[in-house]
Parts: sequence; C-alpha cells; structure tokens
Amino acid sequence: MDSPWEELTLAFSRTSMFPFFDIAHYLVSVMALKHRPGAVEGAWRNPVSSWFTAMLHCFGGGILSCILLAEPPLRFLANHTNILLASSIWYIIFFCPWDLISQGYSFLPVQLLAAGMKEVTRTWKIVGGVTHANSYYKNGWLIMIAIGWAQGAGGIIITNFERLVKGDWKPEGDEWLKMSYPSKVTLLGSLIFTFQHTKHLTISKHNLMFLYTIFLVTTKITMMITETSSVTLAPFEDILSRMLFGWQNQFSLCDKKCGTKSSSNGTGSSVSKPMTDGLDVKRKHTKKTE
Repeated sequence: MDSPWEELTLAFSRTSMFPFFDIAHYLVSVMALKHRPGAVEGAWRNPVSSWFTAMLHCFGGGILSCILLAEPPLRFLANHTNILLASSIWYIIFFCPWDLISQGYSFLPVQLLAAGMKEVTRTWKIVGGVTHANSYYKNGWLIMIAIGWAQGAGGIIITNFERLVKGDWKPEGDEWLKMSYPSKVTLLGSLIFTFQHTKHLTISKHNLMFLYTIFLVTTKITMMITETSSVTLAPFEDILSRMLFGWQNQFSLCDKKCGTKSSSNGTGSSVSKPMTDGLDVKRKHTKKTE
C-alpha cells in the first residue's frame, strides 16, 4: 500500500489541465498582451491581428517546439476546443462591456490564483516537451532539454518575433540577450526532468513534478507579493558564474596586483639610488673644503 505522500503526488501528476488550468494560462497570457501600450486601440482597429497575437501568447510554446522538431507549426489550430476557449477569453478581455473582466482581474487574490495555476501548466508543458522529444530522439538529452524549454517558455520567444514583425522589437527586451525569470526557471526545470527521464536522477516523475510545481508557485507568488523580479535565482547565478566563468577575472586581478608590487619595488630602488648619490657628493664636498 502506498504512503499518503505517494498517493498525493501521484494524484497530482494525473490532474487534467483542461479546462480550469488552461483558462488560467490563457487569462494571464492575454492580460499580459492587453497591458502593452496601444494593445486595446490596436484590437479595435484590427481584431484579426490582435487575435493572432493572442494565440501566439497562448500557444507559443507549442509552435516553437513544432518548428524545432520540423513539425507543422500550425498544428495547434487542430485543437478546436482549446482554440475556441482561448479565443473566447481574448474576446471578453478586449471587448467586454465596461471592461468588467479587467476590473475583476485587478484584485490581487485573483492575480495570485491565476498566476499560480499558470505555473502548474508550465510543469506539464515541460514534461510533455521532454517526453515528446524522447519519442523522436531516444535519450537525446540535449534535444529533450531544448524542446522542454521551448514548450514551457517558447511563448516569450515567439512574441519577440511578433514584435520584430510589427516593428516594436527592442534589443534590451530580447530573451536571447537577457533571459527573463520564466525562461531561466523553465530551463532549470527542463534540465531536471530530462535527467530524471534518462535515469540520472533517482526520483519518481510524480514526486519531481509535485516538488517542482510547489517551487514554481511559491516563488511566483512571493515575487508578485513583494513586487520583485528574478531575485530568487540571483544568488545561485552569482555562485555559478564565479565557479564556472570567474577564473579569468581572478587571474587578471592577480596579475595586476603582482604588476603593481613590482612597479612599486622598481620605483623604490630608483629613488634610493639618487639619495645615495647625493650623500656621496656631499661627503666629497666636505673633504675638499677641509
């Protein structure tokens, strides 16, 4: 008989994301789109463009993973139920009378609940991406990491491409140049689940899914309450950068210190010589006067 912990984590890993968790994911994604400058006016001028951008926000991870695996990138359109659900959420967010949905979403408890449920879907997407990549490339762990990361955070990359097409792209906002917290934590999760899938981590998948999801939800809610960004991973990134990439800086600092010491010794010897020469000249002068 399994322990209560095993029963809890196993039941959690079998939880269906449809419809409630998917609704939370679509809600948070479309609300992020609406908060862009000029997004509401653009939706009124060109609803088709706004709808397509919203679908990129909602299904960007699946689109990017399909591109990487040479699959049809429009395959997400075959899931009519999810497309209709995401389209309905887009419509009521942008065109609801008196903007009731946005006003209800402005309450902090609603935002925390929706963000926490969205982080749950991130775990399922990472696991699905790793498993899907393994079906193409058996134990190809680099590909599994890439597809798991693309499934969990590919929407950010796709929306950057959408901004580039619209002429709204900025270099400082590129995920390839400066990764955001969701991209970093998704890459970390993809690494962990890939090592678990290849039997390099001796932990069951349902236990790992539960623990990783608790970590995601806790950190996300903490960041929202404290209004901070990427503070959680900053100490670990600093330690890893010092361990892996800080040796050259340490050697250069040592070389600079040694150079300053040698230069100071050289100047001291050069100064002492004129002083001794001056004393000798004084002694000779006194002898002559005597």
